[in-house]
Amino acid sequence: MKLAVIGGGGFRAPLLVKALADSPFEVHLYDDDPERLSVIRSVIVGLGLPQPRFHNDLEETLEDSDFVFTAIRVGGPEGRKLDEEIAARHGFLGQETVGLGGMAYALRTIPVARDIARAIAEHAPAAWTINFTNPAGVVTQAMQEVLGERVIGICDTPISLVQRVAGAAPIDAIDYVGLNHLGWLRSVTSGGRDLVQDLLADDDALAALDEAQVFGPEVLKSIGALPNEYLFYYWFTREAITRISARDGRGAYLAAQQGDFYRAALATPERAHELWLDTLADREQTYGAEAREDATSRRSPEEYEAGGYQAVALTLMTALAGGTPALTISNVRNGQAIPQLPEDAVVEIPCLADGEGLHPLSVAPLSAEFAGLMVQVKGSDELLLAATAERDPELAVRALAAHPLIDSLNAARAALDDYCAEVPAIAAAIGRDSAAR
Repeated sequence: MKLAVIGGGGFRAPLLVKALADSPFEVHLYDDDPERLSVIRSVIVGLGLPQPRFHNDLEETLEDSDFVFTAIRVGGPEGRKLDEEIAARHGFLGQETVGLGGMAYALRTIPVARDIARAIAEHAPAAWTINFTNPAGVVTQAMQEVLGERVIGICDTPISLVQRVAGAAPIDAIDYVGLNHLGWLRSVTSGGRDLVQDLLADDDALAALDEAQVFGPEVLKSIGALPNEYLFYYWFTREAITRISARDGRGAYLAAQQGDFYRAALATPERAHELWLDTLADREQTYGAEAREDATSRRSPEEYEAGGYQAVALTLMTALAGGTPALTISNVRNGQAIPQLPEDAVVEIPCLADGEGLHPLSVAPLSAEFAGLMVQVKGSDELLLAATAERDPELAVRALAAHPLIDSLNAARAALDDYCAEVPAIAAAIGRDSAAR
């Protein structure tokens, strides 16, 4: 079975190649940057992994693919750096997928995602597309406009939370509900027991959970659920902005780190895999450091070696290819799952994947507290999609102002002016000349 990876020159591509080493998938890596693709080739050779096929032609890569994996970063690390810096300049949260920074990323990414979807429709119409491009929810929804429900968005955060709750216990059912990077794990059923409720009732076990340390055990007990770690940015917005503004942003950090890695690996390809391993360890250990109370704390290997997006992708693709059915948490079309949202909205809920396809599972009714936040964020997503489809800057202003982390229409307009002036791809996405102010 042919797997086309769009964004094959990305830093994490070797992780996917390693995960697929013993799978039946024939891996094809595509990237529009030949130098980055050359570096990843050197890394894979140095690691002794099976060699995928490398491409600089998108149509050739896609032709007759059974699966397509999309993991692109439009604008590269430097684009993320600008997303965060401009948001901070206007007093808003500068985060990759949440708030103003995330919406800036979406604005320049959605048009490219639609173009890729159209190419898939032409050259691999029967393929399953697995999207990991952030912001995963709204990008998946943009691609579904072209490809329908054969596009599935994935994220490793929800399933990682499930695995930490369940441990080695077999999982019979999951009740997780939300949007990408905004959700709640309400139950994990194993042998007739609800492991989430067991955890909430055990003060010692709960205190050891990362989410309890971030949000406080009292909050978790009160809501009767475990929040996705990204809810930190919604529930502790002031603290997040204060911490991030006092430190070097994650975007600036990664832009420098990635730039150093690719330059060094290009100059010394025989050392590319060593440089990659060192850079990967530092990247994973410092994940989330910009928002942690102690900026010098580092994640342990146990925290970041358990799986990751490559494990989620492999499990999903194997099930869809007719292998072992899998219980997943995916970004899929809402349908009737959450009545407060439109049927075509992309939501993050449990699904069963098997050889017949992906089957979204029902979820329990939402409280007004959870539903209200989801409706507001999804409303912003819908306006982003409309603004880029119609190339309408006023819709983009409304999209920004509709988000719960932006408190002023005037501030949203001023921030968008700066984004359009400094990021030409955003200006082009909404039909504005980057010089127009």
